[in-house]
Amino acid sequence: MFQNKSLWLAVLVSFIFSFGFAQENEYLLKFKTSKELQKFLNYSKKTIPLVSAHRGGPTVGFPENCTPTFANAIKYNPTIVETDIALSKDSVLVMMHDNTLDRTTTGTGVIEGYTYKELQELFLKDTEGKVTPYKIETLDQILQWGKGKVIYNLDIKKGVPMQMIIDAVRRNKAEAYSVIITYTATQAAEAAKLAPDLMISVSARGKEDVERMEKLGVKANKMIAFVGTSEPKPEVYEYLHSRKISCILGTMGNLDKSAAAKGDELYYKLITNGADVLSSDRNVEAGKQLLKYATDKKLKSKHIVIKKIK
Repeated sequence: MFQNKSLWLAVLVSFIFSFGFAQENEYLLKFKTSKELQKFLNYSKKTIPLVSAHRGGPTVGFPENCTPTFANAIKYNPTIVETDIALSKDSVLVMMHDNTLDRTTTGTGVIEGYTYKELQELFLKDTEGKVTPYKIETLDQILQWGKGKVIYNLDIKKGVPMQMIIDAVRRNKAEAYSVIITYTATQAAEAAKLAPDLMISVSARGKEDVERMEKLGVKANKMIAFVGTSEPKPEVYEYLHSRKISCILGTMGNLDKSAAAKGDELYYKLITNGADVLSSDRNVEAGKQLLKYATDKKLKSKHIVIKKIK
């Protein structure tokens, strides 16, 4: 009887450690300085492809634009977190994509109609519209969380002053893991003037776009080029890579749908064709293919650290 109990206990302990305390990975991106980040993001033949989690990688149980969602994303692959910044009624920088609260929170109406304190009474919804225990976070909070974990691609919503974003990056000493998203040459020039040390995501599909921004004071070595949501011609990649500019391809939308329908190998092909970063709503699936590509090509970096967690 004693032996049977001992055997049962051994099996139970084994089960608990195998399942109850199973270890997971965290894929971390670590940089000490903005120059390290720049070198990592500037294109070379050894560039490691990365997934950019659109709106932070929301999924069932995890809402858009909050740190629990970011933490979930980095369990699967090293991640650039694309996240959206809005402004509350009392000028607090908060994480929100839409102008209104209805779709992603338990609130209604425009976000600028609420003070930060009032916003804290609301809860975020996940991708299925279910209420979660998570709250609207500030830019300061997410920047503090992200150090040594992710690269942020900061998307500034309409009406939010660029200077406020730069000030937040400085205040949180987040220069080594923050990229500023811009949509026009004028915006890129403003970002470059305010923060010449920061990397900037620019809309560029070739020589003409790059040269226009250079004339406005944006340095090529600070650019990451968003090339659109459909594959550009090969010569677009060739030119941008010749200037050591890495390329972001937006797969959110048709390309993600195509991968879901026909196979995730499409993501591998998109990198083979010239993209360096895929901005995706399917960051887990895309990231797996990018990890496979990096393994196949034997691409490594000291800035990517795999950490075991419980």
